[in-house]
Amino acid sequence: MSKPKIRNMEEFASFCGISRPTVSKYFNDPDSVRSSSKETIEQALAVCDYRPNMFAVNQNRKLTKNIGIVVPYLADPFFAEIARQIETLVINAGYRPLLLSSHGDPQLEVGNLEALRAIKPAAVLLAPLGRASNHEALEKFCNDVPTVNFDANVEGIGEAFVGHNNEKATTTMVNYLSRAGSPPCFFEMKKPPNPNANKRRIAYIAGMERLGLEPHIVQADGEGWELEEIGYKAGLKALSQNAFATNTIFCSNDRLAIGFLAAAYELKISVGRSDEDSLRVAGHDNHPVSRYTCPMLTTYSHNYKQIAQKSVEITLALIDEDNRGGARKTILYDGELIMRASA
Repeated sequence: MSKPKIRNMEEFASFCGISRPTVSKYFNDPDSVRSSSKETIEQALAVCDYRPNMFAVNQNRKLTKNIGIVVPYLADPFFAEIARQIETLVINAGYRPLLLSSHGDPQLEVGNLEALRAIKPAAVLLAPLGRASNHEALEKFCNDVPTVNFDANVEGIGEAFVGHNNEKATTTMVNYLSRAGSPPCFFEMKKPPNPNANKRRIAYIAGMERLGLEPHIVQADGEGWELEEIGYKAGLKALSQNAFATNTIFCSNDRLAIGFLAAAYELKISVGRSDEDSLRVAGHDNHPVSRYTCPMLTTYSHNYKQIAQKSVEITLALIDEDNRGGARKTILYDGELIMRASA
C-alpha cells in the first residue's frame, strides 16, 4: 500500500496532529520538543511520504533578535509612555525593540507589519487601531509571527491580549461621581477610533442602571485622533446648548476631557468640586498631562507597569515555539481611581 503523499509542512502538521511551529522546531532540532511530540512526529514520518525541504526550514528559522512594537498613534503621550516601558523591558531581555506608529492609518498599520515580517522578527507586540484595522491582514500576520495584542482587544488577533479592565474602571467612576454629587452624563465621540470607547459606553449605561439612574450620553462629531480638538469643539456646542442633563460630565477619555475643559474655560464656566463651581468633569486613562490641567483632572488610571510587564513576559515565552498554538489568553489589569480638583 502506498504511503500518503504530503506536500508541505502545513499538511504534515495536520496529518500528525501537532502544531506547525512544533513540527518546524522538531526538524530544526528533534531533541528541542517534548518527548511525546517527538514520538508522534516520528510515527507519522514512518507512515507517510514526507521529507521537509531543509533549506526552507533553515531559512524560516533565521529569526533576528528584533521585537516589533506597533502602536496606533505615537504622538499620543499615553501610547508613548506604555511603549517606553515595553521598550525598556525588551532591551533588558536582550532583544532590540523596533517601535513603529500607524498614525491612525489602517494601511500604514498593515505596512508596518509587513515591514516587520521582512526582517523576520522574533515576535511583535501590537496595539491595533481597532475598528479601522484591516482585520483580515492582521489575522494573517499573527498566524505567521508570534504576536501579543495590547491596549485594544481585537478578537482573534494575536495569541494573547493584555489590557485595562475598562468595565471595572468605568463602573468605579460612575459610582464615585454619583456618590459625590449629581449623576454623571457621558461625553464621547460618535465614531471613536479606539474600541475601548465602546466598552466604556456599555459599562457606563450598565453602571447607571444598577444605581437606578437614567443614562445620559452626549456624542461629539468628528473622526480621527485629534481628540482634544474634537472635545473642545463639541464641548463648546454642547455647553452652549445646555445639552447635559446634570452638571457632572464623565468623558470617555482624558484627551476629550482636556478639550472639554478648554471649552468650559472659554465659556467662563467654572469647573471643580466646590459648591461655587458650575461643573464637575472627570476622564479616563490618567493621561500623562491630566495632572497639569486647570483644574487638575479627576480620572482613572491604567496599570501601565503590569500591562507592559505581562505583555513582554508572554511575548518572550512565545518565541519558544512550543508555547504557541494554545487557546488565546485575555488578561486584564485593574487601575486606580485618581481624585483631583475637577470632580
